[in-house]
Amino acid sequence: MANFARICVHGSGGYDSDFSDEDGQGESSQRGLKRKHEEEILQKPFQKGRHSKVAHRSSHSNEVDREEARNRRAHLISMNAFERHKKFVGDYILYYGGQMVDFKRSAAKDKTDLDVLRENHRFLWRDEDEEDMTWEKELAKKYYDKLFKEYCIADLSRYKENKFGFRWRTENEVVSGKGQFQCGNKRCEKEEGLKSWEVNFAYVEHGEKRNALVKLRLCPECSFKLNYHHK
Repeated sequence: MANFARICVHGSGGYDSDFSDEDGQGESSQRGLKRKHEEEILQKPFQKGRHSKVAHRSSHSNEVDREEARNRRAHLISMNAFERHKKFVGDYILYYGGQMVDFKRSAAKDKTDLDVLRENHRFLWRDEDEEDMTWEKELAKKYYDKLFKEYCIADLSRYKENKFGFRWRTENEVVSGKGQFQCGNKRCEKEEGLKSWEVNFAYVEHGEKRNALVKLRLCPECSFKLNYHHK
């Protein structure tokens, strides 16, 4: 009988606790909220939280790289093209070795506009000459179109060798009357007794023999030089 009574006591839920009832649970929850609220009030603005997360080392490294890239980009933008060129060349020599002499540009093949005109000039342009036009030929053709092709200017300095040079007049020569109202010999400025001549000019241009009829206005002395071998 005694054993049965003890079991009944145990089975009837005789165990009791201050924290097992609902009233006790509500009281404990209120105390936790109050404590959390007090901690928030006492926490300083610059103070980190108790359970704040620490950034990974790779995040810091990536941020540093981005900041360095921004600074480098801003520095390059602030330089002009020549300064950037010198910086890149200096960096290349620093990292890969070498000397500044290796980067010096050779001026052996440099050409001026006058050099290009001399190489591609034609006394007369024909339709076949305008095929496969390069920028050099276009430059020479543009200069040719600006010339006046009514009268020529002659070089008679080698008339005894039966060698003559002819070229078309420029705008300044047309305005001044050179070659029409003044002797067409480039070394003569006489204006009296001028006579017109039509000459069959035979010449070699770019390895090809050509000829053209040109007109000249020459004084009596220069006319004698022009016809020296046909007098």
